[in-house]
Amino acid sequence: MPELPEVETVCRSLRPHLLGRTIKGVQVVDSRLRVPVDKKSLRGLIGQRVEAIERRAKYILIRLSANSVWLFHLGMSGKLICVEPNTARRKHDHIIAQLDDGGELRYHDPRRFGLSLVTRRESLHELPQLRLLGIDPFDADLTGDFLFRFTRCSERRIRDLLLDQQIVAGLGNIYANEILSMTGIKPTTRSHRLTRKQANALAGAIPRLLSDAIRWCGTSFSDYRDADDKSGEFQNHLRVYDRDGEKCRSCPTLIKRIAIGNRSAFYCPTCQR
Repeated sequence: MPELPEVETVCRSLRPHLLGRTIKGVQVVDSRLRVPVDKKSLRGLIGQRVEAIERRAKYILIRLSANSVWLFHLGMSGKLICVEPNTARRKHDHIIAQLDDGGELRYHDPRRFGLSLVTRRESLHELPQLRLLGIDPFDADLTGDFLFRFTRCSERRIRDLLLDQQIVAGLGNIYANEILSMTGIKPTTRSHRLTRKQANALAGAIPRLLSDAIRWCGTSFSDYRDADDKSGEFQNHLRVYDRDGEKCRSCPTLIKRIAIGNRSAFYCPTCQR
């Protein structure tokens, strides 16, 4: 599933194609997504100009001129790509928007776990998808003290606490594992056992690691691509994620994989205690 760096990369790659463009038409080829696509609300976007493209956690927000917001979540395999109109359409192209410069914005999603919906700007904060989201990882209020307030009273494993979108919004399994590797914390550590010093280290590592991932345009293992249909490169720089059996980048120890709940976690048994 695309995480914050991938979603931020998509937003940045969409802007040159979409900002200032007017939507001339919208075609829903297949409405079967996590929530069925509302064709009527998409038709209401015709004639509106794209004014801004923003990210909220793992959500893409396309703000339009008539006070509308077109919201996307990419789910497991969703892609928003910008193409020339003569580009061959592909199976699993769900939504196609025609732009006034002749280009097209296409939403492609083989596994259909993505989300596309339209809302009013003033109603954005009321959406159930956004209402309970926690702090953004790049917010200056994400400090060691902020995290320590949550860790000190939680029995959860620290990997799972980092995945809680009501605490820090936008982290997923890849980057939670990488952040714990940076800070030398084992993913199975019970959150309440973390020291204030470790909480400070996590607060510093979160934006630093995510900035590095954004610089490399995110992590592509299979489906993720940006708006130009290009893959990311951060998979070449991962410390632990999906590297079980390979040598740690800091010591000779082999990376270990374990299961926490229904997700894999990766760590170095020597560097992470």
